[in-house]
Amino acid sequence: MIFYTYVLRSEIDGRLYKGHTHRLKKRVEEHNLGKTKSTKGYRPWVLVYYEEFGTREEAIDREKYFKTGIGRAYLKQKIRPRGATE
Repeated sequence: MIFYTYVLRSEIDGRLYKGHTHRLKKRVEEHNLGKTKSTKGYRPWVLVYYEEFGTREEAIDREKYFKTGIGRAYLKQKIRPRGATE
């Protein structure tokens, strides 16, 4: 089974949400349907980044990394700002 660590961006205010799942497409749909309490108020969400892993533990570790200062800096380099054309 493949596991994913993913990053969503709110179209409302640009905030980022980091999570992990084994059903990426379904999970993004759940966020946009308001089924996740912490993201419900900031819909719609757009998937802006993801990585694949062979185990749930690896995906969880990567999610934790993305929530650190170094991880946020890494994502800032990987993800283009809203409205960027280049």
